[in-house]
Amino acid sequence: MRTSLTVLAVGLASLALAACEPAGPKGVDSELLTQQVSKAIGDPNTCVLIVEKGSAQVVFRYGDYMTCALGRPACDGVGTLSTDDLAKLAAAGDMRTTSCDATGDAGRVGWASGPITRSADASGPDLAYAANMQGPSVLPGREIKIRLEGAFRKAGL
Repeated sequence: MRTSLTVLAVGLASLALAACEPAGPKGVDSELLTQQVSKAIGDPNTCVLIVEKGSAQVVFRYGDYMTCALGRPACDGVGTLSTDDLAKLAAAGDMRTTSCDATGDAGRVGWASGPITRSADASGPDLAYAANMQGPSVLPGREIKIRLEGAFRKAGL
């Protein structure tokens, strides 16, 4: 009986989180966008957020909530940063491509953020992105940026 209740609780929690997932950028197939981001930089320790410029409303999330909220070295000598924090900065115009060593066995950290240049026929608000990777074989921030820009184009952004 206890196992049934646990399974039910986990199932309900999963449904609740799925209901909170952003629908994706207007006019873009979110599943295709997820596939393209996964091909470009996918990893269990990767977070990519697409936000509306100005409001910082998240319209797309690649990676789980914990990965996106986890504080990691900011690589600019000033404490830690989460991808959620960087998304807010990106919505306000922050652009960065940086990487650095993480502490202990955490490997390296790579950050990228900036505006998304949408195709001429795309509709909807102006968008920005924030991305973070951490692990033993993390791409440099410049490479994360280049790969994500290609993924965004392939997904129709």
